[in-house]
Amino acid sequence: MRIVVAAVGRLKAGAERELAERYRERAAKTGRVLGIRDIEIVEVKDSRAREAERRILEESIALVSVVPDGAVTVALDARGDSVSSESIAARLRAWNDSGRASAFFAIGGADGLGEGLRERADLTLAFGAATWPHQLVRIMLLEQIYRAFTILSGHPYHRE
Repeated sequence: MRIVVAAVGRLKAGAERELAERYRERAAKTGRVLGIRDIEIVEVKDSRAREAERRILEESIALVSVVPDGAVTVALDARGDSVSSESIAARLRAWNDSGRASAFFAIGGADGLGEGLRERADLTLAFGAATWPHQLVRIMLLEQIYRAFTILSGHPYHRE
């Protein structure tokens, strides 16, 4: 299985980009043992539209355009389900075991994701009730993917 994290906007050079890459590399290394072929980051341009609704629509279209065929789709959205790290691990295992070619994680821009993309998602995931900057959500997601792989491989990183 391949993991694709698609996010609106670019992480600028610096601490955030370095931390995201660190977790991506760790997850890729740990995931290989579990049959994960790759963890890819796709950055789509943020919309320059003046109205929030138009920005959301344009960014959601850009995200949908990079969904791999047959991928399970996960939307990161504040209105989504708050799930445990163990639950994320179990879902990744189930998707991999069922032969899904890809797991696609969509992170919207500052205005969020369009309703159509959220409805299309197999899972809508939230990192709690707090509002998080979308740049930090990318880092938090990559850490959770890494954590899920360590849970599945029996690595001591995760503590209960």
